[in-house]
Amino acid sequence: MEFPVLTANPARSETDCIIVPVFKDGDLPPASERLDDASERLITQLMERGDFDPVTASTQLVPFAPGLNTARLLLVGCGETGEFNEGAFRKVLDAAFGVLLSLPVENAAIAMLDRENGPHDVVWKARMIAEATLRATYRFDRFKSKKRPPITLTRLSLMVSDANEAAGAEAGARIGAGIGAGINLARELGNLPGNVCTPRYLADEAEKLGAENDLKVTIHDEKALEAMGAGAILAVGQGSTEPSRLIVMEYKGAADPEEAPHVLVGKGITFDSGGISLKGGANMDEMKFDMGGAASVMGTMKAITALKPNINVVAIIASAENMPDASALKPGDIITTLKGLTVEVLNTDAEGRLVLCDALTYAERYQPASVVDIATLTGACIVALGHQTSALLSNDDVLAQQLLEAGNIAWDRAWQLPLWDEYQSQLDSEYADMANIGGRPAGTITAACFLSRFAKGYPWAHLDVAGTAWDGKKGGTGRPVGLLSEYLLSRAPR
Repeated sequence: MEFPVLTANPARSETDCIIVPVFKDGDLPPASERLDDASERLITQLMERGDFDPVTASTQLVPFAPGLNTARLLLVGCGETGEFNEGAFRKVLDAAFGVLLSLPVENAAIAMLDRENGPHDVVWKARMIAEATLRATYRFDRFKSKKRPPITLTRLSLMVSDANEAAGAEAGARIGAGIGAGINLARELGNLPGNVCTPRYLADEAEKLGAENDLKVTIHDEKALEAMGAGAILAVGQGSTEPSRLIVMEYKGAADPEEAPHVLVGKGITFDSGGISLKGGANMDEMKFDMGGAASVMGTMKAITALKPNINVVAIIASAENMPDASALKPGDIITTLKGLTVEVLNTDAEGRLVLCDALTYAERYQPASVVDIATLTGACIVALGHQTSALLSNDDVLAQQLLEAGNIAWDRAWQLPLWDEYQSQLDSEYADMANIGGRPAGTITAACFLSRFAKGYPWAHLDVAGTAWDGKKGGTGRPVGLLSEYLLSRAPR
């Protein structure tokens, strides 16, 4: 998809369609006003006659526009000017592109970059437009005999009223396109069924991504995991015929290749039956999404390789399949982790923290500047925060604030929960150094408490994305690729 920037009069733009924002108060932004004037006040008349009510995310296709060089206008309602915030802006974009991509158009334009159009600057707006375009083009029909009609749009021009802001629009579109591609990769990996997307498949995809983008990729198989002592990852996967993998990708973009990297750690349970502590059958098919953390790490690495920030990044994915074979991990078993700490397994369905603890220990060898792990870890997170917000817990207040700010900018938000020492005692075990669960109270917090014991040597944060990585049968969302990408971009020298 191309995102050229246009600074000429929008009324003279020769395109198949122009997306035009309209507010309920009737005051048209500069680009919309030029289109209205050139079309004999067509937009204003439609509103005055009541033919178009510009409530947020409403749309009206105008197939013929007199006085304009475009074949169509697509009016999109933005609601009240004072209420047009980040969420409304993205909602409007999603509505507009839902209509636009159903039309037989190849070359379109959008007039939503004026300062009057909502929050933030032109860079942010262009970024959101490019990201939303890429998200809207995503299709998952590889297993359907009848495919959906192909997307015909190949070029979306960004209309800028102030020529001084053209460079900002170009920069924003570049960032949005990179992040949008990363989001779609994460969605694709998450949507794949468990019989296709296995730990070995994730490893193969990492190697492909590395070969295409000059990443150093290291795949640790079960023999290597056994040799290094990664007993927790191996224990989770021992009930499956699918072998476990620890996947490592290294991006070196800093001027100093030895500069301390920022590390992303992703939970990659490609199917989670619960193991011997078997889950209920209802919606168990959605447990193919239990590798959502790994998918977001892969998607973020795709975005980073496209945007090439001056920063070093290491991605670590701990991948296994949690199945109830005769050799599977059992409640009451005691395992030894890569760190040497022992864990009494009270519930085999609390397996994500087990694969992550070995990955967090592995991260120590990089002497990282920061470590962020991402996991669809607890159902308790959904109870606490629903499907709108990821949970954030951290041993470093500065890192936590940086991630929260990144989420606000990317509009991929998180909310911080406490990680107080008072919760740690819930993990006490009579037989081992710790138990892998802490009971029903504060389940998201005690899961993070478990992980924190393996992340004492560096600034660390945990994102629980159980409620945000996928949207039921609608499939993967690609979250939190936006948050993670913005965090890494913010850490790089500008």
